[in-house]
Amino acid sequence: MNRREILQGGVLLSAAMFAGLAEAAGMEDHDHDHMQHQHGGSINYSELAHAATHCVMFGEACIGHCLELLGQGDKDMAACAKSVEETLAACNALRQLATWESVYVPRMAKVVMDICKTCEDECRKHEKHKPCRDCAEACAACYKECAKVAV
Repeated sequence: MNRREILQGGVLLSAAMFAGLAEAAGMEDHDHDHMQHQHGGSINYSELAHAATHCVMFGEACIGHCLELLGQGDKDMAACAKSVEETLAACNALRQLATWESVYVPRMAKVVMDICKTCEDECRKHEKHKPCRDCAEACAACYKECAKVAV
């Protein structure tokens, strides 16, 4: 799989996620009298979900680049690849929880802040490579969104 395919996959993932958010937002206007639960006091985490999605999208491109360089013998990319893998797992979980407006979002955001900061720092060491630079920027943006809701 080349970088173009990875980026295209990330774009498709973002589009699908935003379509889901738009659909979920539209559902608030429907009559839910037949349901047995209430939606009182929900918090909208759409900006956080958006930031986490971008982190995943750029992280996938970065990990593809890291693997390519590792395959060529560049062992300096191992730490970058590891931090990006951790970020992908954390941001995917955060994105899902934020989309679902879970009560666990503030606590998860605190954990993801730490993971994104570590990933950003590692990717900055390799920012001469565009995928690493883009991943670092996405991690910084996700960190800022997490800070708005973290406890």
